[in-house]
Amino acid sequence: MISYVGCSAGLLKSVVFSGAPTLAVWGGAGGLALVHFTDWRLILDFVPYINGKFKTED
Repeated sequence: MISYVGCSAGLLKSVVFSGAPTLAVWGGAGGLALVHFTDWRLILDFVPYINGKFKTED
């Protein structure tokens, strides 16, 4: 366990958990930007429901 001098575990835990929603939003926005600015079809081929919409009959 990482310990910081003069910092209690409860305080460190509350600081980490208070930033979790912000990190989740930034991660979601980064993921959407990745899909938008890259070859989105290549990435969305791994999503089961959306993958069925792009099937072509040969």
